[in-house]
Amino acid sequence: MKGDRVEIAVDAGDTTRTYEVVASRAGRRVETAVRRGVVEVSEVTRNGSVVRTARFMANRVLALVEQPVPRGEEGDGE
Repeated sequence: MKGDRVEIAVDAGDTTRTYEVVASRAGRRVETAVRRGVVEVSEVTRNGSVVRTARFMANRVLALVEQPVPRGEEGDGE
């Protein structure tokens, strides 16, 4: 749903970097997956097509924070 977002904090050696993936349009959602030592965060359309993907090495990820939009505030009846 529009407004869903995931924040990823990554160890970048001497600093920490924060990245954010946001569902930018209505009907899109953000999905996370951990496979073979890689964390993937993807913005996905209603029919399952991936719009964009951010990939990080799992041993470098410090925090993964999923922040869904409360469904009552959408106003589209879902």
